[in-house]
Formats: sequence, structure tokens, C-alpha cells
Amino acid sequence: MLSGENDRKNALVSINSGAGGTDAQDWAEMLLRMFMRWCERHGFATEMLDLQPAEQAGIKSASFLVSGDWAYGYLRSENGVHRLVRISPFDANARRQTAFAAVFVYPDIEEDIVVDIRDEDLEVQTFRSGGAGGQHVNKTESAVRIIHKPSGIVVACQTERSQHKNRSSAMKMLRAKLYEKQEQEKAAKMGDVHATKKAIEWGSQIRSYVLAPYRLVTDHRTELKVGNVDAVLDGDIDPFIHEYLIQGQKGPLETKAADST
Repeated sequence: MLSGENDRKNALVSINSGAGGTDAQDWAEMLLRMFMRWCERHGFATEMLDLQPAEQAGIKSASFLVSGDWAYGYLRSENGVHRLVRISPFDANARRQTAFAAVFVYPDIEEDIVVDIRDEDLEVQTFRSGGAGGQHVNKTESAVRIIHKPSGIVVACQTERSQHKNRSSAMKMLRAKLYEKQEQEKAAKMGDVHATKKAIEWGSQIRSYVLAPYRLVTDHRTELKVGNVDAVLDGDIDPFIHEYLIQGQKGPLETKAADST
């Protein structure tokens, strides 16, 4: 099940809130907690690279490194759009709301793997880190944002006090994203489009987490359903990971059409 070229590597994970307003931002933070709990259960070390809090609740985005054998091999199964359906705690009329968040997983590639990054293609910006006031990171422009102009890829890191360390972490994320983009382009040229490319588009979710009017988590690729939603949100996602890896041996998994309500 873990036979991919990069499966044994560490994983770089990014979570981005999508459609759904405040509920989507809250959902992105719930997903971050879910993955952190999963990593803790399995003894993987985690390092937060970038965290963008939202104004009212939740987060706009987060990026973190997961270190340990086979981290990428397992977590690549989570690559795609995750949908939440629940009674919104932010709706005064207690109506049911649907929220989306996207999860992107990249292998932490080795330094000796060649990824062509030219200095003239980079726009490097520095800024003050967000978060609670009064901390050293907020008093200096230690945070770093790097824009790769040819591809439009943007990465940022603001968790370290040192601008040099933040730049190093941001470059690590950029190299991983560019490497993954190159691999997808190679696969497309060979007529074998990356299996998750469709899954990361809005409205084509890989998994739905329904908390109301019933409680059920459904993976639309494998058709696996789990009724213990609380356990899943607490990091028990192994059944989904294992089923994805098992079925993936039989051929590329396509995201099945799902109810968008």
C-alpha cells in the first residue's frame, strides 16, 4: 500500500478555508486539530510553519510539517476538499450550514532532488507576524512570504523569531509544491492525470462530515461510512486512510459525485 516513490518521506500539509464564511474558517481549525491528534496518536512530530487566524473564529489557513517514516504515504490520502454539514453555531436562527476546506499534502523532498528555482523568479516579502501582541515575533518583520512568479505559488512562514529560519521553512514548502507540480505535469503528459487533481476543486469533495440532521462521515472515493463522528474529528481517521490505500492498489480512485446540499 505504501509503494510510492515518496511515501516514506515527511509530509507538508496545508489547510485552507473555502466556501462557507465563518463556518468554513471554524471547520479549517477543526481539521487542523483532527490531523494534529492523528499525528500525536501515531508518534509523528509536527512543526507549525504558518498559521493565519480568522477574524471571528477559526483560521484562514495553516501549514505544518509532519516528520516520521511514511508520513506522506499515509497523509496523501487526505489530499482534497473536506465538507462539513452542521447546525451553525454562528447562525442566530440555528440553520443548517455547509462549509468547505481544502487539504493539500506534499512530500518533504530531499535537498539533493533538483528543483529549478531562480532568484529572479522569486518575490520575497517580509512582514510582522500575527498573533498575540507583545511577543518578539510581532515587534520585528520576521515573517516571510515568497511568491514564485512563473507558477503563481505563494508560501509563507511566520512561526520562528528568526527571519532566516522562516525563509528557510518557506523555501522548503516552495520546493515541495514545485516538485509536486512537476510530477503532475509529467503524469499528465503520459496520459495519467494525477488522481487527486479533480478532488481538490471546490464542489468535488473527497469526504463529507455530517453532524445534522444525522451523524455520519462518508468518503466519496471509497464509499466507506463511519457513524462515530466524534471519534473521527478526534483524529481516528485510520479507517479512511487504510481503505484509500487498499483500494488505490486496484487502480486510480476518482471522486464520486456527492450531494452538494
